[in-house]
Amino acid sequence: MNKVKALVLTGYGLNCDYETAYALKLAGAKAYRVHINSLIDGTVMLKDFQIMVFVGGFSWGDDHGAGVIQAVRMNTNIGDQILEFIEHGNLVLGICNGFQTLVNMGLLPALTKDTDTEPGKNRSVALTCNDCGNFRDDWVHLKVNTASPCVFTKGLDRLEFPVRHGEGKFYASESVIEELIDNNQIVLRYALPDGEPAGGLFPFNPNGSVNDIAGISDPAGRIFGLMPHPEAFNHWTNHPDWTKTKEKLKRQDKKPDSGPTTGILLFQNAVNYF
Repeated sequence: MNKVKALVLTGYGLNCDYETAYALKLAGAKAYRVHINSLIDGTVMLKDFQIMVFVGGFSWGDDHGAGVIQAVRMNTNIGDQILEFIEHGNLVLGICNGFQTLVNMGLLPALTKDTDTEPGKNRSVALTCNDCGNFRDDWVHLKVNTASPCVFTKGLDRLEFPVRHGEGKFYASESVIEELIDNNQIVLRYALPDGEPAGGLFPFNPNGSVNDIAGISDPAGRIFGLMPHPEAFNHWTNHPDWTKTKEKLKRQDKKPDSGPTTGILLFQNAVNYF
């Protein structure tokens, strides 16, 4: 059986491509780092892949807003190809700057009223400046909506991933938020250490996101965007408390779990989907 092929975008200020490709490799995929221009000029064909990942970083220096220029570039040049890729049952993941790009492209949240008019073009949510007024680089607790159709989070419940962003506040009108809730499209929420909702409390909700929203999917669960970085938790020693955990287990005559982290499990779900 051929390995699942994953395309990891790179170029123009994106800087999480190596970590993301590595995480996909650990998850069992064959990952390729592909420059945006190679997709646009046809050197690499999107149809040859099953997973497409919009990675983190600062595409085009976040000029005109985070993810805006990348969204315009992609929609203008290969927007139809991306829609066809999705229609064929493939998966799209957007992490941090990638999430911002998917929102600006109109690929998320892909509400029914949007897709009935002009697929992949309408913006109904925004990721804007953090309420705290500065860039946040910290680990956060996350609660998974287990009723969500999201392919990437199947079997997952509580997560810890790092955030690295200055524009991560999720905002939308009340009617859009209600529809996201009704459709179970809110996949991840910022939480307290015990898993209860953060309730907007800083720093557990690091950016002031409405309803503590950290990640959403399209109605089918095959397009997923999140601000935290699952690729940055690819080994148990990535966690800031790893030395404390190691010592605690040592005193209990136990060893750390060497199995896949929750970050890798998220990518494994995508690979196993195929």
